Amino acid sequence: MITNSAVSVANDIRDIKPPVEIPSGWEWLWWTLGALAVAALLFAVWRWWRNRRSQIPFVPLVPAHVRAKEMLEKALALIAHPKPFCILVSDTIRVYLEERFDFHAPERTTEEFLHELRGTDLLSVEQKEKLGEFLERCDLVKFAKYEPGEPELRGLHSSALRLVEETEPQPMPVIAEEEQIVNRKS
Repeated sequence: MITNSAVSVANDIRDIKPPVEIPSGWEWLWWTLGALAVAALLFAVWRWWRNRRSQIPFVPLVPAHVRAKEMLEKALALIAHPKPFCILVSDTIRVYLEERFDFHAPERTTEEFLHELRGTDLLSVEQKEKLGEFLERCDLVKFAKYEPGEPELRGLHSSALRLVEETEPQPMPVIAEEEQIVNRKS
């Protein structure tokens, strides 16, 4: 028989309760910081991937005089049609001069462009005169409906080509570079 004292002794001996975890109130801060760190990492990876995709591969720049010569060669195909030929040739020269000497030739009238050209010393007096004659002859064809013959158009083409060849940048002579290297060593 079980007595009251045996039951009371059994009820008195119990195991210790585990510690009760008391929330500190800072868990939300750690969870928020962790979520922000993951979001920042994902954003950085996304931007890196997008920039890598959008990078344009490096294409060597073709010098202005080379492009002008190519365009002048293409213009010869239009020599049977004076107006398109003169438009292409004069636009080629204007774009070349803008790229080579930083003139604002394409968006100006011939008179405005020649006035700006007079104030510079980038072209010789003879080159300025020939350029003025060239542009005026092209304007006659473009705006006054003048239709020159093929010999006159070839003359326009050759004067444009001559201007490009006279004004293209000259490479440094190799001898001068070798002398500079020798002088540096001395």
